[in-house]
Amino acid sequence: MAGIRLNSAGRVIRFAHDGREAPDTAMPASTTVAVTLDEEEIGTVWLERPGPPSALDQLLLERLALATASVVERYGPAHTTMADPALVELVISAGTDEPARNRALRLMGFAAELPIRVVAVHSPVAIDRIGSLICPDRPVKAATVADVGVILATTVDAARFPPEVRAGIGAADSPDRSWSEARTALRFTTSRIPIIHHDDLGALSVLDRIPANLLQDNADIAAIDRIASRPEDLDTLDAYCTTGSLRRAADLLHLHHSSVARRLENLGRTLGFDLTAPPDSCARASH
Repeated sequence: MAGIRLNSAGRVIRFAHDGREAPDTAMPASTTVAVTLDEEEIGTVWLERPGPPSALDQLLLERLALATASVVERYGPAHTTMADPALVELVISAGTDEPARNRALRLMGFAAELPIRVVAVHSPVAIDRIGSLICPDRPVKAATVADVGVILATTVDAARFPPEVRAGIGAADSPDRSWSEARTALRFTTSRIPIIHHDDLGALSVLDRIPANLLQDNADIAAIDRIASRPEDLDTLDAYCTTGSLRRAADLLHLHHSSVARRLENLGRTLGFDLTAPPDSCARASH
């Protein structure tokens, strides 16, 4: 009899000498060899031979261990979207060295040549379901790290996110940088723009790197902060800036245009300039 056990899956596979799956009753192992991948033990292979081991048993098992490690590296240990949060955190952490990062990816089933996209998610929908939706036919893993959903995927179809989900999608090749980008993009999502690619932020992404004390000392930022404390005003400002039109903003908010005009007038007083004035007028007012 020959047996294989993978630590991550916890499943034991045993085969008889004729190649058929063996019954559950096992004999004591006569020879055992560890299965290693990237210098980490990921399982065990063994033979169950009555009597003393054969002279070639060790060589046979070493070949079986190499074949098992190759299969795990290529296809992954399990067909499940959920992943160990500790492994996911290793992949996205800036402090992880590359060998450890690659080892964690392979333990989750990502082959070395596969590109990895990282998505940061806030959602009432189960994180594993989202992963299966946006990457249905290729490797994908999901976990929650520090109250944020993390999805590692080889492809991301942004059109397949459920409507109640907010997500930021990283673009960098390195998973740790992609995670940083994904979190930044997530911060800019709104109910009207729930899914944002980091590449689409442009210069806005720089705002995330400005020290908080500098922002707090800026009069315009302080004014916007006062607006942010009033959800109705913030929603109006977002709708108007998104559409660029008072009437289209009113349609979006399901309000009469005169109600939106009054709100914008009040917002202008807070910000110190007329939001509906031509751009050159706004520029003069802001000075």
